[in-house]
Order: sequence, then C-alpha cells, then structure tokens
Amino acid sequence: MNILMILFTLIGGIALSAQSSINGTFSRKAGTIETTFLTFFTGLLFLTVMILFFGQGNVLGILSAPKWQLSAAFLGTIYLLLTVIAVPRIGVIATNIAGIIGQLVIGIVIDKFGWFDSLVIPLDWKRLVAILFMIIALYFIYQGNKRSTEQSKS
Repeated sequence: MNILMILFTLIGGIALSAQSSINGTFSRKAGTIETTFLTFFTGLLFLTVMILFFGQGNVLGILSAPKWQLSAAFLGTIYLLLTVIAVPRIGVIATNIAGIIGQLVIGIVIDKFGWFDSLVIPLDWKRLVAILFMIIALYFIYQGNKRSTEQSKS
C-alpha cells in the first residue's frame, strides 16, 4: 500500500507542476486572483459532485471542527495564489523547489515538536543536510533561469 501512496503522491506532484505552469500562463490573461478563484471554483464544483456520489464523511463536521483546523483551507489558498504569482516570474521548477523547501522546513519543525498531533521525530544532521542540498539546488536552478531569461531578451 505504501508504494501506491508514493505513486499517488508522484502523480499529484506532476499534476501540481502542470497546474502551476498553466495557471501562471493563464494569470497573464485573466489576472492572478481571478485565476486562483477559477481554480477553487472548479474544485468546488468537482468536489461537490464527488461528495454527492462517493462521499462517506460528514460535511457538517466542519461546523464542529476546532477553528484552528479550518485554517488549512486558507493556507491552501495562500499557497496557490503565491504560486500563480511566482511561476511567470521565476519559472515552474524554481517555484516548485522553493515551495518544497518551505514544506520541508515547516515539516521539520512540525515533526520536531509534534504539532497538530503528528509524530515527534527528532531533528538530525541528515535532515539539515537535505535542506541545504535543496537550497543549493534552488540557487543553481534560479541562476540558470535568470541567465536563460537574460539571453532570450538580447
């Protein structure tokens, strides 16, 4: 089952990169906030159909959830909005790597302190080295993107 979850996540990552690129291009025509709105509106329609036909949970459970848990919806919106802004300016891969670095950094903090009822996983040098390599990768990718952009302008 873990292999299947890794495959699902891999496919999700592919979809996310494709969406980032398409949204970045689309935002030039429709606007950043409008593009983000369209994404969430389409998601609302799609998930409404999914809930009607396949839902097994309790939608009204939203009303009894702790308020801090509802912040996840806002955080997802912020992520998408910032991604739509960044992609046309720094490219898809630089945007995604920066997003992944952010995820890894906050993931390390969440794991270390066990926030949000997660496992407590100590911070070790391997995790710090992994973050450092990601930052180095971002630097080289961003520099390559800048060079390509400058060459295409001349």
